[in-house]
Amino acid sequence: MSRPTMPTAAAAPLKALQQRLGHEFKDPGLLARALTHKSLGQDHYERLEFLGDAVLNLAVSSMLYARFDRSDEGDLTRVRAHLVRQDMLHKLALGLDLPAVMRMSEGESRGGGALRPSILADALEAVIGAVYLDAGFEAACAWVLRLFEPVMAETTLEVWSKDAKTALQEWLQGRKMAVPVYRVEATRGKAHEQVFVVACDLQDLGLSVQGEGLSKRAAEQVAAQLALLKVQQLPQAASQGAEPPSSLSKVPSKKRTVGAKRS
Repeated sequence: MSRPTMPTAAAAPLKALQQRLGHEFKDPGLLARALTHKSLGQDHYERLEFLGDAVLNLAVSSMLYARFDRSDEGDLTRVRAHLVRQDMLHKLALGLDLPAVMRMSEGESRGGGALRPSILADALEAVIGAVYLDAGFEAACAWVLRLFEPVMAETTLEVWSKDAKTALQEWLQGRKMAVPVYRVEATRGKAHEQVFVVACDLQDLGLSVQGEGLSKRAAEQVAAQLALLKVQQLPQAASQGAEPPSSLSKVPSKKRTVGAKRS
């Protein structure tokens, strides 16, 4: 099967991406395919996404199994579901600056496709699949572990054990602060792929945090989760001897459900 190649003008950005990935492809065509959206009508990333999804889940499962060696299946499944959800993959894809090297039709590009969470999450999985085909399973797993290392540094089972909105409200009320206020800041995309941007305002702390999701409810949960991470780092929390608040709801183990990679 023929593989797409990057135009000469895109060779430098592609090389820069490999430096950000920390992996130099023996077959750059694999990486080109991983970054090609189906709107181009060429050999696109969906087959690589299929492979990458499997590698991602096994790599993250192995990482959690080793790190939380006394945890049961339910706890491990819950944490994995949050780590591989669309919002997380979208954030990691932005950190790698994947939008700068995505290939898609002019119409898709004009519609903001290169920044769409669903597309970027799928492309990141495709990149994982490309690394797997280029260098093997062990190298792909090692790359996934490096990718998630910053996230895992802040991950405990307690942090993932409770619904984020509930945990944030309890944390604030325990300190006699006003409950958070959620408001829709914007919506993007077509009706069937709409992305909601919701702000979570913590009035007594002077903080406002935004979250994105494929539904208003999912965006509120993401905003609450990010707000929880913020308040954990505040000097007021340390001075009051605050315990780190628990966060995030229990979700099914399958990614393609509400609150997971696709909702």
